[in-house]
Amino acid sequence: MKDWLNLGPKSRAWLGDIGIETPAQLQAADAFALYARLKAKDPGVSLNLLYALLGAQEGRHWLDVKRERRTEILLRLDDMGLAPR
Repeated sequence: MKDWLNLGPKSRAWLGDIGIETPAQLQAADAFALYARLKAKDPGVSLNLLYALLGAQEGRHWLDVKRERRTEILLRLDDMGLAPR
């Protein structure tokens, strides 16, 4: 993970609102659980944020995550009741 790769000031502020203040805390967290918490606080949070969180944890650009793992991610979100409509 390269610090806050993919995550700009707004995303980092959202994470701070739920107690994620450092890259190490982000790395230790479940990106799907974080996304669920952020989505509960602000239903307008985009699926791109989840791609960015996963990319930050994997040290990859969020677009690569989206392109390569989209189906897997959408299936997991469906299991969580969070799949986009």
